[in-house]
Amino acid sequence: MQLSDLHVSDPLPEHNHTPTSVTLFMYNASVWNPHRINYDETYTTLIEKHPGIVIDGPLQGDWLAQCVTNWVGDAGGMVRFSYSNRKATHLGETLVSGGKITSINQASRQVTVELFVKNAAGEITSPGSAVIELL
Repeated sequence: MQLSDLHVSDPLPEHNHTPTSVTLFMYNASVWNPHRINYDETYTTLIEKHPGIVIDGPLQGDWLAQCVTNWVGDAGGMVRFSYSNRKATHLGETLVSGGKITSINQASRQVTVELFVKNAAGEITSPGSAVIELL
């Protein structure tokens, strides 16, 4: 990846994510997250009133970070990253992560990207941003 080949509004590659109950179990076990909304459907629907098992917000943040690191590869590194979860998503949904370049600083070799996780309706459930410094 060369800085001269990049342009504001260039998209980052998108990736579809369709987590399963096993995906959520493995993720939550690895991050020591015992919250029952991520694995106990009866509790999730009856007590917390969600329509189904909730896909972890931090998992969606990880997808955004992967979107950036997969795109930049060995050409640079992430120097800033942020995201927030704005809308709950549920097991059975296919979500899409991606983004676009919003600014390029030639002098510092830094590229700013806007990131998203979207649901099937096209609603952004987890917006984010990152700054990448190219080598």
